[in-house]
Amino acid sequence: EKPKRRRLYFVDNLRTLLIILVVVFHLAVTYGASGHWPYREGHPDDLTALVFTLFTAINGTYVIGMFFMIAGYFTPGSYDRKGFGPFLKDRLLRLGIPLLIYILVFDPLIVWAIGAVVYGSQASLWDFLRGYFGGYRGPGVGPMWFVEGLLILTVLYTLWRLLPIPDAGWPQREGRLPGNLAVALFALGLGVATFVVHIWLPIGMIYQPLGLPLPLFPQYATLFVVGMLAYRGNWLVRIPKAMGKLWFGIAVFFILVLFPIVFALGGALEGNTAVFMGGLHWQSLAFAVWEEFVGVGIIIALVVLFREKLDHQGSLAKEMSDSSYAVYFIHAPVLVFLGLALRGFTLHPLLKWALLAPVVVALCFVLAYLLRRIP
Repeated sequence: EKPKRRRLYFVDNLRTLLIILVVVFHLAVTYGASGHWPYREGHPDDLTALVFTLFTAINGTYVIGMFFMIAGYFTPGSYDRKGFGPFLKDRLLRLGIPLLIYILVFDPLIVWAIGAVVYGSQASLWDFLRGYFGGYRGPGVGPMWFVEGLLILTVLYTLWRLLPIPDAGWPQREGRLPGNLAVALFALGLGVATFVVHIWLPIGMIYQPLGLPLPLFPQYATLFVVGMLAYRGNWLVRIPKAMGKLWFGIAVFFILVLFPIVFALGGALEGNTAVFMGGLHWQSLAFAVWEEFVGVGIIIALVVLFREKLDHQGSLAKEMSDSSYAVYFIHAPVLVFLGLALRGFTLHPLLKWALLAPVVVALCFVLAYLLRRIP
């Protein structure tokens, strides 16, 4: 019988950090950062645009990818314990039901509220819903595209486990931990593969009918698999501290040194940013490779930092980590409705963002706590 693994509290705490960053990220998009979000307010000045660009560009390299990696990490063990049927049923319920609630309840309410407050629509909720579903063009998944993508990857994994292939489940064997050269080649290869995808699917496009940001899925799907490999090889507890420090330094170098050089040479200062988002351009290749090196570097650094310093939980930290999925589920309507309620308060967008960020995060966790108390 395999020895039972201890709970990795640092992974739970990492998940809490990531969901906080997701909430603050989308709040930044509300007040001027680039990105898809139902409600946006105002036009950012140069300083606001610069700060938000740096914040969203850096966080975009690793936050959702790390979510997929953590989800992949917990997938093989869950399948091992439950087997095909119970595992698939559990995932369909846990992921599918919140996704359906968002599509059928949250998204239409958000669209109706924005129409009423921003555009002055006089339609009643009932009349709006009849028109919304009567002219349905596909599911409005909002930020729940992550859950949708995770559900697809999970179903593919369960089908993989059914194949008559030896070691299809990657049985436990720690083996040799990937070294720094292997990690660098991985980041480079993933960057090149992402660039190739971006030739045809540029960043920023949302592809229907599923509403998925397909240009970003080379990283997401790959890190989901990396998470499964990390579980089988017990990588997260074996990464040397020296590796964490090295890759943190690499990420900082790419952010502070290479980022301004590449963007200046690529014409971003003159407003020519489209060539970084996709197409057959050297800027797109450079940005894709930059993203993956920064993302991989930050992920390794955060794993080591949290493992060494934050591998414990008090009651508050435990409640927050347990509520992280519920926060992800509800944060869109919370941000949109609060944004609409505060629409009349005029502040500099950076100040408004900074003041509201802790309030919104706290409100999301409190509401998630109450939601989880429903039987």
